[in-house]
Amino acid sequence: MSDILWVFSRFQFSDAIDILLVATIFFALLQLIKGTQAVQLLRGVMILIFLTVLLSSILRLTAFGWLMGRILPALLVSIPVIFQPELRKALERLGRAGGLIDRPMREATANRAITQVARACRIMSEARHGAIIVFERNTGLQDYVDTGVEINAEVSTELLLTIFFPSTALHDGAVIIRGDQVVAAATLLPLGNPQARDLHLGTRHRAALGITEQTDAITVVVSEETGIISVAHNGRMVRRLDENRLRSILQRLYHPSQLDLSSWLSKRVPRQPDAQRTKELRP
Repeated sequence: MSDILWVFSRFQFSDAIDILLVATIFFALLQLIKGTQAVQLLRGVMILIFLTVLLSSILRLTAFGWLMGRILPALLVSIPVIFQPELRKALERLGRAGGLIDRPMREATANRAITQVARACRIMSEARHGAIIVFERNTGLQDYVDTGVEINAEVSTELLLTIFFPSTALHDGAVIIRGDQVVAAATLLPLGNPQARDLHLGTRHRAALGITEQTDAITVVVSEETGIISVAHNGRMVRRLDENRLRSILQRLYHPSQLDLSSWLSKRVPRQPDAQRTKELRP
């Protein structure tokens, strides 16, 4: 009892802050890798460390302890390589917090662009014209802009309908919108991971998921086969939208006053069973 009292007598406010910061970092790291392949990798590392301590210290296996003592440092060095996607996402999220101050977007400007896109998607859906439109947020998309044809024109329904008309040269790629400007058309986007996605997904839908897995962009897709309108964000997709619902979702996501609204889809849309979700995601 006296030992416990002695410990608490030396406990200071700075110690509480120190412990809280360390706990917060570990919690953030666990949340970051939750639901990813990194969980299995981390579990394997922890099991390896546990076995090393158990066998080398408790059972006093000297040779095994020497071997693992040489292997573990190399394994720790390889951790940044193994967890590279998760670390990249963490640094991007950190950078987005500062980007909100440097790159404010007026609400009226965003709403005007959203209205034009929603109207164009409704018309293209009725005409069965395929389209993929990417809204740039805080993560820059200039690398993808450079793969297409620069437009640098104000967003309008007529412009989008012209770009995605089947007979035009630009209809196959994606349009990228920055603020209220169409900065490029016919751009190439990364496809979603085929191991994590249904292989029956069309190219447009896989590209929509792929760009939102790597950045904080919002992507709108119009299926050429079915006319179904979809929105992808943070690697998730919501389908079967009409003009009003599309406008509502974009207004909630494409807004500068929120740090990260990536969880909006999961809160608003219940997660579907895999079989039903696969059926809906087919273009």
